[in-house]
Amino acid sequence: MTKNIALSHIHEALGAKMVPFAGYNMPVSYEGVNAEHETVRKAVGVFDVSHMGEFLIMGPNALDLIQKVTSNDASKIVDDQAQYSCFPNATGGIVDDLIVYRFNQEKWLLVVNASNIEKDWNWISSQNTMNAEMKNLSEDYSLLAIQGPKAVEAMQSLTSVDLSEIKFYHFNVADFAGIEHVIISATGYTGSGGFEIYCKNSEVEQVWNKVFEAGADFGIKPIGLAARDTLRLEMGYCLYGNDINDNTSPIEAGLGWITKFTKDFTNSEALKQQKEDGTSRRLIAFELNERGIPRHDYQIVDSNGNNIGIVTSGTMSPSLGIGIGMGYVTSEHKKVGTEIYIQIRKKAVPATIVKLPFYKG
Repeated sequence: MTKNIALSHIHEALGAKMVPFAGYNMPVSYEGVNAEHETVRKAVGVFDVSHMGEFLIMGPNALDLIQKVTSNDASKIVDDQAQYSCFPNATGGIVDDLIVYRFNQEKWLLVVNASNIEKDWNWISSQNTMNAEMKNLSEDYSLLAIQGPKAVEAMQSLTSVDLSEIKFYHFNVADFAGIEHVIISATGYTGSGGFEIYCKNSEVEQVWNKVFEAGADFGIKPIGLAARDTLRLEMGYCLYGNDINDNTSPIEAGLGWITKFTKDFTNSEALKQQKEDGTSRRLIAFELNERGIPRHDYQIVDSNGNNIGIVTSGTMSPSLGIGIGMGYVTSEHKKVGTEIYIQIRKKAVPATIVKLPFYKG
């Protein structure tokens, strides 16, 4: 059965197109993906991403557990700092990608993908040999992502904290929209700046209403998951289930930068070997040289029509007006500047491998 998020009634009243996503009814679009995309790139938009999962990890052994299950080095972050990471599995793939928040040495929050809440919880629990205290808060918390270049200015009246002082991947627990103890986090998935606001389900309607009041003069609009996907793809951010999954290694996926061999973690020896030896395939980014829209699972071929890989994410970029995508290719074809071809129906459309991000701001 598909669950509703706390604000489903508001999204429906706003005329959102609702679709089942990761077990929840979610707003996929309101006025259309291109208009919503542009709102976030130029002004400020609000995503309801309350389907995401939140796990609290506490106690004297909390960091030990996090270090064991995540690829990044959580000992390097300080209080009120966040870190992008992933859970490697025992066979070379990725259980999920996540954000780790440090409140203090004995209190941490892990924010995981909605589709993986149960899987992640079971995985971390199975690794918790050090008896760290774990709490699954996913059903009790809502998450609003307020994104865009005008987010700081539009939201400043709602809090006593100076929002411009919160650095990227840092957060504050502070008052916001008349609610105490809200997590205001300078993280986001769009590349256009802004905040993610974590509050209880019982508080989120008040927060939503005040956010839209405060943002009225700044052109604020609600934004659906379809634009979230085009925005993240223009930045080259991986989407779990598309670009990374149980069978893709962080090294293949270009996530070596969150894979730190300064510590031991699940399957770290094998991944270290991979980093040293190289991998047979690699996640690349490409732009189409002709008209066309690349889609998930389209074949990537060479100039002779030989299959060399597969598209994992693709779209028509609203900001750039061209087809863009990411996909895995055999390593000899991974170099930036290489010409590849995307098989779109019966036509092999030429494309060029480029450096991320697609959108330069």
